[in-house]
Amino acid sequence: MEKRDDFNNMGKRGQKPQCKVMIRWSSDFAYAIGLLTTDGSLSKDGRHVCFTSKDIELIENFKNALNVKCNVGLKSSGSSKEKKYFNIQIGDVEFYKFLLSIGLMPNKTKILKDIKIFDKYFVDFLRGHFDGDGSFFSYIDPRWRSSLMFYMSFVSASKNHIEWLRKKVFDFVGIKGHITKGKNVSVYQLKFAKKESLILIKKLYYKKKLICLSRKRSKIEQIVELNKKINHARVVKPGKHASLRCWCRKAWRFNSSPAH
Repeated sequence: MEKRDDFNNMGKRGQKPQCKVMIRWSSDFAYAIGLLTTDGSLSKDGRHVCFTSKDIELIENFKNALNVKCNVGLKSSGSSKEKKYFNIQIGDVEFYKFLLSIGLMPNKTKILKDIKIFDKYFVDFLRGHFDGDGSFFSYIDPRWRSSLMFYMSFVSASKNHIEWLRKKVFDFVGIKGHITKGKNVSVYQLKFAKKESLILIKKLYYKKKLICLSRKRSKIEQIVELNKKINHARVVKPGKHASLRCWCRKAWRFNSSPAH
């Protein structure tokens, strides 16, 4: 594991308080940085770091990745007064300064640029980024009766950040993707179509046991497995469409909404 001194000379010894962060680079730590990049925030007081999510599993993943035992609260968002978002707050000046040193900042949404991540942990950071704000969507292409299509996407309101992310993915994975932005939306999407998604999936989930959003991984793995069966049916029984239609109907059941 690399100590935080590699990016910011702030290493300290001694026992860590329950809600203080031991800053040592690891796959779990990089995953947590990915979550903070998408769903985290730094307060203006120079001390507090917050992470908010509608999914309690992500909150627990974040706590486990950083090995902190802070209390989890509920908060509202936007104009709604309903407190339906889970929230964790870490009061740690040294961790706050460290996050500033690697590229995070208060009010980061539209001004975020590159994040300083060790190369060996980039895919773990990317998995956290994907669990925080990414999505996976599958559908049947109506032009071909037995064609299962899917794509993965990453989201950011910062053009600089999404362009940096695209470049880093290309450098480490060798796939380009494409960036889109609708006329009436404020976010940019980095999308990877089926062929590139299959490559990226192998990189993100490179072993059986690793920290991730389990329901998202489960859906992705089910779709990938269905895709294998559809391709196998084409090879074994070319021209026989019954089995292909069967597998595609199964795939359609996962098409109601993206895996966020």
